[in-house]
Amino acid sequence: MRIARVVGSAVSTVKDPSLIGHKLLLVREADEKDELVGPVFVAVDVVGAGTGELVMVTEGSAARQSGTTSGQPVDAVIMGILDSLEVDGTVTFRKS
Repeated sequence: MRIARVVGSAVSTVKDPSLIGHKLLLVREADEKDELVGPVFVAVDVVGAGTGELVMVTEGSAARQSGTTSGQPVDAVIMGILDSLEVDGTVTFRKS
């Protein structure tokens, strides 16, 4: 799993039928200090995340293991919204 920040959304009216009804969000990996790193990528949202939230993303074959995406052609899934991060005893992020 990776930590990422939701930075936007993507709309696709033409897609594989198994993806109809799935919300597609743009995410960018974040480090433990909530600094954005790496490129933006698309992830299927199965938890109701929104722009600006810090989330947990799983990728690859694990992305197809959620109850919502089982057997579907997805490579990245938002599977949790983070409330806080603690690193070495210090809270580095807390959802307001």
